[in-house]
Amino acid sequence: MKNLSSSTLGLLLLAAVLLCLPLVLPNTFYYDVAIRIAINAVVAIGLNLLIGYTGQISLGHAGFFGLGAYASAILTSRYGWPSALALLAAAGATAVLAVLVARPVLRLKGHYLAMATLGLGIIIMIVLTNEAAFTGGPDGMPVPALVLFGWEVSGEKSWYAVCAAVLLLMAWAAVNLINAPGGRALQAIHGSEIAAFAVGVDVTAMKIRVFVLSAVVASVMGSLSAHYVGFITPGIAGFQHSIELVTMVVLGGMASVFGSIVGAVLLTLLPQFLSTLEGWETVAFGLVLMASMIFLPKGVVPTLRARLRRGNA
Repeated sequence: MKNLSSSTLGLLLLAAVLLCLPLVLPNTFYYDVAIRIAINAVVAIGLNLLIGYTGQISLGHAGFFGLGAYASAILTSRYGWPSALALLAAAGATAVLAVLVARPVLRLKGHYLAMATLGLGIIIMIVLTNEAAFTGGPDGMPVPALVLFGWEVSGEKSWYAVCAAVLLLMAWAAVNLINAPGGRALQAIHGSEIAAFAVGVDVTAMKIRVFVLSAVVASVMGSLSAHYVGFITPGIAGFQHSIELVTMVVLGGMASVFGSIVGAVLLTLLPQFLSTLEGWETVAFGLVLMASMIFLPKGVVPTLRARLRRGNA
């Protein structure tokens, strides 16, 4: 075990947890929570590649999540496309949009970049709300079941298996990307764009690629979420959802793949635990986040890892 890297150990632990979790989930409610955690975790990992590793803030990623959800819903329900093909088409359309907006948007820095991505998310939500002939408007629209290779995914156990597999695959891919030369280039950009350019990194191209990658990940999970829930409204593309995704990244740990998963777990479970406070859940939620940022300023996983290293030193 000593020869295994921390990333490999993390992946093995994640696989073990995902395999054993069905043995202790007592009913469909807990399966539903686990599925939502997995969906959020995959999006958070993709967003962490952009924010945590590359240093490019995005406050509009829920817009890409909503695009994937609505594109799959419209293509399957109104045009009769197979759901798998619709999911791929939604991801492709999202990638094209991300490429078109990435070059001008990623020229900006700091709060200017944050405002630009926020505006993009708001525009997407407005379009989804106003194009009622296709999207159902504010009332939303139903989404058919997901069919993969002739198998209709139905029931919480089947959906858990799909989402758990996607989460494990995404975590593995992200870990390998970060440890590859491309991942080190992303981290160099975060450290200093000028220094990264000086050593031969194509800064603009790398920023565009990671932006498109994170957008496509959000789109794919939006499509899966839409098929799982069976009904969508424009709220899934709203500002509040974008903030929740960013908070998962920050709370779990910037530049930490497994921190993204922990952040998704905490931000998905907290509302469930606080629901008994009847009207004070939002206040309690805010206090919990404030305490986390005060006592765990770098996020849960990086802070705990640093403390364990100091304890072993």
